[in-house]
Amino acid sequence: MTDQNRGTAFRALHQKGNPFILANAWDIGSAKMLAGLGAEAIGTSSAAHAFTLGRPDMGHVTRDEALAHAQDLVAAVDIPVSGDFENGFGDDPDTCAETVKLSYEAGLAGISIEDTALPSATPYERAFAIERIKAASSAARTLPGDFVLVARADGVMNGQYDLEEALARLKGYDAAGADCLYIPLPGTLADQARVCASTNLPVNALAAGPLSGVNRADFATAGVARISLGSALARVTHRVIRDAAHGMFDQGDFSMLGTGMSGSDVDALLSDPTE
Repeated sequence: MTDQNRGTAFRALHQKGNPFILANAWDIGSAKMLAGLGAEAIGTSSAAHAFTLGRPDMGHVTRDEALAHAQDLVAAVDIPVSGDFENGFGDDPDTCAETVKLSYEAGLAGISIEDTALPSATPYERAFAIERIKAASSAARTLPGDFVLVARADGVMNGQYDLEEALARLKGYDAAGADCLYIPLPGTLADQARVCASTNLPVNALAAGPLSGVNRADFATAGVARISLGSALARVTHRVIRDAAHGMFDQGDFSMLGTGMSGSDVDALLSDPTE
């Protein structure tokens, strides 16, 4: 799939009320497994990628590292890949624009940019956050192929501002040229529906925290166009490692090791079907 086809195919997946699952992977193996199991698109996860490097979430991965990681996933699967690119790897709007161009060159079908002055949880002032999205959107429109820019308002999730402020930011992002809007964990499903009703653009919802108990049909009814996993799936694997380790090291119990997938089943998902 060419860069241009990736962007076009990725945009076509975004349908309000008919959400697809953006399956966030953290390495080549997880990306290939998720694609083999039916994912229509893969997302990177800034947190999950950081975990693989032995680092905490929020601003501890460089742009070069994120781009190299994304290129690995793009090369591993034949479906669109989107980058979870934190704050665009810099405060300046021109840096966000440059990140968009570099992301396209890396083969990504789109990226998300949030409004947090990482590594702190402090949000940018609203006007400046909108200016950053405007610069990123302008850069996206100059690319030779399609590219889906997602603008995020992370302050509700980070406890920095309320839903009213987040919605005001989304209105500004819409006017600035974003292609998709995202308020991670806005509250209840009713709050998520309110976010979707506030715009004609497709909206991403995060299946984590209180919304991990919501099924796809209910997200669809709320008007969601895309459901991402963030680092939630990676954290599930970490929980398995922790629980198995407690069993082994605390009790000498290896029983959890007998519950894994067979090697042949994993091999089948990782094999190139063209070979």
